[in-house]
Amino acid sequence: MIVFADESGFSQRPSIRRTWGQRGQTPVLREHVTWSRFSAMGALGWHPQRKHVRLFLSLRPHAVKGEDVVGFLRSLRRHIRGKVVLVWDNLPVHRSKRVREYLEAQAGWLRVEWLPAYAPELNPLEDVWANLDGRELAHFVPDDMDQLQRQIARGARRIRRHRQLLWGFFRHAELLSEDECP
Repeated sequence: MIVFADESGFSQRPSIRRTWGQRGQTPVLREHVTWSRFSAMGALGWHPQRKHVRLFLSLRPHAVKGEDVVGFLRSLRRHIRGKVVLVWDNLPVHRSKRVREYLEAQAGWLRVEWLPAYAPELNPLEDVWANLDGRELAHFVPDDMDQLQRQIARGARRIRRHRQLLWGFFRHAELLSEDECP
């Protein structure tokens, strides 16, 4: 299985998008002044022989650390059978001592391929984050972090249910042709 992994952050501040409103009445969003954030770790897995794609998502109430990355990779191992090629960027936490040691110990089932620097367009998970931001989080002003977490989970469920959307993320990154997608 080929797994693309990435991290993103979500906060209580709304993602502003173009919208409609009554003529002469500008829509107003009242946001909470807070710096609270969630760090999201995600993976989009593709199994070429089975034409199967899966989305994995994990939220953390703090910045991603080496222990979080290792925990996420352990969780992936429980959900994915067989060998895995992990494709991700050169985020400093990915190159930390703790993560390097874990990757070396898992060489039997896990191989890492690094994306080139400044190439987010090659990672289909970037489109997952944009999709969440443009749908479930657009103009959404949560009252607390629990409400934000539920909204992110709602978006992840929507994306998982729409297989063609998952395949579309791979097509948009130009990683698969129309013939390779079901």
